[in-house]
Amino acid sequence: MNTENTAESGSPAAADAQFLDEVEVRVLGALAEKEAATPDNYPLSLNAMVNACNQLTSRDPVMSVTEAEVLEAIDRLATKKLVNAIHQAGARVAKYEHRMRIKWMLDQPKVAVLSILMLRGFQTAGEIRSRVGRLHEFATVAEVEKCLDYLIDKYPPLVARLNLTPGTKEPRYAHLLSCDEESLDQAEVSHPVSAGGGSKADRVGQLEAEVAQLKQQVSDLSLQFAEFKKQFE
Repeated sequence: MNTENTAESGSPAAADAQFLDEVEVRVLGALAEKEAATPDNYPLSLNAMVNACNQLTSRDPVMSVTEAEVLEAIDRLATKKLVNAIHQAGARVAKYEHRMRIKWMLDQPKVAVLSILMLRGFQTAGEIRSRVGRLHEFATVAEVEKCLDYLIDKYPPLVARLNLTPGTKEPRYAHLLSCDEESLDQAEVSHPVSAGGGSKADRVGQLEAEVAQLKQQVSDLSLQFAEFKKQFE
């Protein structure tokens, strides 16, 4: 097991006071997603941050958070040294960036895996690979599993491997930023996956996700253009 300490003490897995709430998780995951998917529009303004949190695609669950809620979450994450405000020369508004790499000593593949768990809930390694392409391209499921093992073996751990539920062949994984492993086990019992995980419905769902990703790319480009225009208004 990797017993390497995190970059700073007080990881969210270390104490209840450091656990993140659902808005904080969404903000942090969305920042990491947009850093990789739309680098020209990163760091994000508060308005862009709200839009990213409230996306209807690539989110589970879909949320509807207000600007005030996002700003409060950003303030709490800044206190935990997970988000940093950037004041760019000539810009009228602050922009925000995540600090997961520094806080937890993670490279991009591991940030990508952790972020997709934050944005889309419990997933198998195969599901993560099929959904994470805009953040990092994994050649094989084994590469995803290697990152998951690293995140599980960190001290304190950032990810947990859930117990197999009846009718499933592959374990699902979840982040540990909001609760401990015991709470995750209870949540897994409350939300089991249906038998036949590799069903036609799953394949259709994957295709729908890919279409949604294409739509989101168009939306992101539109957002970038709007942000660009604001610089000249």
